[in-house]
Amino acid sequence: MRVLGVDPGLTRCGIGVVDGAPGRAITLVEVLVVRTLPTDDLGARLLGLERELERMLLEHRPDAVAVERVFSQHNVRTVMGTAQAGAVAIVAAARHGIPVALHTPSEVKAAVTGSGRADKDQVGAMVTRILRLDAAPKPADAADALALAICHLWRGAATQRLSAAAAKVPPSRVPRGSSQKGWR
Repeated sequence: MRVLGVDPGLTRCGIGVVDGAPGRAITLVEVLVVRTLPTDDLGARLLGLERELERMLLEHRPDAVAVERVFSQHNVRTVMGTAQAGAVAIVAAARHGIPVALHTPSEVKAAVTGSGRADKDQVGAMVTRILRLDAAPKPADAADALALAICHLWRGAATQRLSAAAAKVPPSRVPRGSSQKGWR
């Protein structure tokens, strides 16, 4: 499975592509950080980001796109830029019919390091180890994008299998009192 991970940001947006499957080695396909100038027009910044995402989607043809879920921050400008960049990634994937998954920062950290409170250095170190790289991807936005893709490979596949299994269970076979919403 090939996954494109996006660590959204308006000034720096990490984009990483990996190949792999749960229980198998994961390999780096490409990683980059798209930079835009804060002094540029917002529309131009978003278009620059969209162009690079479009190139990556066409060149690498991922099976899924994993985007960091925007979380509340004290700095409204930062959260707005992050949300706008994330939306560009979601729209670009949707244009190509590629499924998108949103993962929280703590979910990604837990998947990659074992701790949802890991710092950026720990995430970078584990991404380096998982992908068998000589050095941690720099800047941290690059490592974060790869961590998102790795998280989705490991967690997304399990979630898809559970959803597929649940969809195959006929409603009449679900025990009464089941907590499955909508099943009786």
